[in-house]
Amino acid sequence: MNTSGRLLRLDFESCADSQPHLLCARCQWWPHTSPCPLDQMHTVGSEHTEKLQLSVTLCSRRGTAKLSSHFSQTLTGEDDVNSSPREAPCGRLPVPAFAMALCGALHSFLFEYDTPRIVLIRSRKVGLINRAVQLGILAYVIGWVFLWEKGYQETDSVVSSVTTKVKGVTLTNTSTLGARVWDVADYVIPPQGENTVFVMTNVILTLNQSQGRCPELPDDQTKCEVKNNCIPGYVSTHSSGIQTGACVPYNNSIKTCEVFAWCPVEDDYHIPKPAFLQEAENFTLLVKNNIWYRKFNFSKRNILPTINSTYLKNCIYDAQTDPFCPIFRLGKIVEAAGQDFQEMAVEGGVMALQINWDCNLDRAASHCVPKYSFRRLDNKDSAHTVSPGYNFRFAKYYRNSDGTESRTLVKAYGIRFDIIVFGKAGKFDVIPTMINIGSGLALFGVATVLCDIVVLYCMKKKYYYREKKYKYVEDYELGVGETYGTDS
Repeated sequence: MNTSGRLLRLDFESCADSQPHLLCARCQWWPHTSPCPLDQMHTVGSEHTEKLQLSVTLCSRRGTAKLSSHFSQTLTGEDDVNSSPREAPCGRLPVPAFAMALCGALHSFLFEYDTPRIVLIRSRKVGLINRAVQLGILAYVIGWVFLWEKGYQETDSVVSSVTTKVKGVTLTNTSTLGARVWDVADYVIPPQGENTVFVMTNVILTLNQSQGRCPELPDDQTKCEVKNNCIPGYVSTHSSGIQTGACVPYNNSIKTCEVFAWCPVEDDYHIPKPAFLQEAENFTLLVKNNIWYRKFNFSKRNILPTINSTYLKNCIYDAQTDPFCPIFRLGKIVEAAGQDFQEMAVEGGVMALQINWDCNLDRAASHCVPKYSFRRLDNKDSAHTVSPGYNFRFAKYYRNSDGTESRTLVKAYGIRFDIIVFGKAGKFDVIPTMINIGSGLALFGVATVLCDIVVLYCMKKKYYYREKKYKYVEDYELGVGETYGTDS
């Protein structure tokens, strides 16, 4: 009885060329107004007369019903493969297509399992490629990750403190100052710095300056001929003071604008050559460095336990004979960086004294020792000639007997030594070891991917290998009553 006005059409056809003795039962609504609600395609039949039973599951909003129909058909040849349409009463309309797709996806997620298919390919070329790639990965993991980079260790960065002390005395004799001795208090400015020390090597002194009116240094903006060339109150970036508006003689041939400033103004056009403190290259620098690795609660200092007071008073660092002496001659530091001390002393510069603490704490603590290196940090070459070197100004103030204030202005050129401490300590730990082992094993998958590319895309028999590697299974290959993993 047809209550819905629609019929269920059942067609039988050969399933595949490879299985001509099997028939596939296909179902569709007739007329074609909506998709057939079959949950699967059933494979049945043989070359002889069979009784075919088809179970159709109908989905509806009210529930699920099963419709069974029995058909008898005599198959005598290829002409009888496709039977005449059979009619069976239809149930209610199916639920929307997206709901059926959702049910199918959930069913597949819960009740299906995928497993890779293993194909053994007997090929010398592919086998050698596979083993060569695996050998390379193994060498990388063992040689680089574990032996060179010590991937089995937990690491920590160094925490450091530095103190410095400079020693040395020199004598100068000039027409301006006469004979004068320079000690640490004169040339180390400031007395202490943060991981740095500045040693003055050259100087321009302007003695007995006091507040007053005097001619400005001559340049394109300060030279004048008459009073109107000077602007009262004018100050430029390079002025020594504030212009008063007067034009006064600077010397017998040049007039400049008068300024209110510390007079006489500084004349730094000519830098002393050779350097004022040439003997600074023989000064010594003591560096005391304490380091701490927090993760391992390990601390040490660069004055090693094997160093005693007698040795410390007499040693000077030498990379070959005394590599652990913490006292450095300034000239040797600059020389080790490939620079000339006397040339650098004229205009100054910046040097780095680097202390490297790379420690393997799986070994004895005595093996954790500092390594020193040196380099120049500021650029000094033909391409960097503007404002070279390192200099700054400071003044020493005095009160005269008449109550007036005066000062000595010092423009100091010198070498700043930056003590840079860096390092890393490592100690065996299970977690980084297992992480690196796991990462190394995962890399072996690269060999499989590479060999698959060669086999499937590069070799002459690539189509044959593709057929063996991939198997395409369609739902209608499962017949009525068949279950996964059984022969029924």
